[in-house]
Amino acid sequence: MGNDDTAAPEPVVLQEDDRPVEGWDDERGRLSWRPLFSADATPTEHLVTGVAELGEGGFLALHRHEQTETYYVTAGEGVVSLEGAEHPVRPGSTVFIPGSAEHGIRNTGATTLRFFYALAADDFTDVEYVFS
Repeated sequence: MGNDDTAAPEPVVLQEDDRPVEGWDDERGRLSWRPLFSADATPTEHLVTGVAELGEGGFLALHRHEQTETYYVTAGEGVVSLEGAEHPVRPGSTVFIPGSAEHGIRNTGATTLRFFYALAADDFTDVEYVFS
């Protein structure tokens, strides 16, 4: 890697169910997530990834952060709000969220809404959520 003395990260394989569950149950949202890759917990860089779950009636409130983000819905049904426009999502839906765009998501179905997320950051703690 050029003249940089730091070594490139090594490949990493993790099991989702080995990762800790985090979550909110307040005005920010009613959801849980498992961080998968984040430099604060794994020897990785440039991407923060994880899996989020919103139970029946669950939501992630409208917010912004400077990092670009993407969602890939794997289960359930919901609505993503992007800059004031609402879009239905279901398994197979993928969402691109530009940096600083206002967005949120809510479960509109009777089962858990589950999605994989990826953020353009080294560490989850680098992502500053600013709620609307």
